[in-house]
Amino acid sequence: MAASLDLPRLKLPLSRAEARALALGDVVLLDGEAIVTIGMPTHQRMMTHIAEGKPLPFDLTGQAFFHLSICSRETEDAVEPLYVNPTTSSRFNAYLPTLIRTYGLCATSGKGGLDMACAKAMQEVGCVYFSMIGGASALLSEGVAEVIETAWDDLIMQFRLTRVRLDGFGPLTVAIDAHGNSLYADLSQTAKERLPGILDRLKAGRARA
Repeated sequence: MAASLDLPRLKLPLSRAEARALALGDVVLLDGEAIVTIGMPTHQRMMTHIAEGKPLPFDLTGQAFFHLSICSRETEDAVEPLYVNPTTSSRFNAYLPTLIRTYGLCATSGKGGLDMACAKAMQEVGCVYFSMIGGASALLSEGVAEVIETAWDDLIMQFRLTRVRLDGFGPLTVAIDAHGNSLYADLSQTAKERLPGILDRLKAGRARA
């Protein structure tokens, strides 16, 4: 269904020029390869590898790294993807600046966004954040065509580093662009600006009651 939407389709990994050409609010579908996980232990292990100068099981340099869980079924010939579901990216705020800079990620994605420290790293590198639709597992799952490989298989399935092939994955919204602009920061600022007026109206309403 998603692949039939009349939306721009981008091929991962993105070039720096492609990433920097995207604007806040752009809605796209993705093809190509991404590396996915939702594991906190996975992120911690990645940080340990960076600190110790050890390579990851497969190279993340210039790749797309998504906060996406995947449930799959192993057959005699392949690993069949069954369904996927995004997790909240902000859980990993502490790790993403280092991961973005170390591996020069071209894109990251999940729910809920990332903080401004992550946005700064994205601006330096030329990386975008795609917001996934929460609660749209059925739609997103249609866009995962293949599980290519997994690593750190001592972890549960959703925590493993998994490389997937995407085919019309989305729709996804550019919520943090490669220039440091963030829809999440804009919404937070708007909410702060509106809050005094809301409180004044509530106070006036209580006075009239």
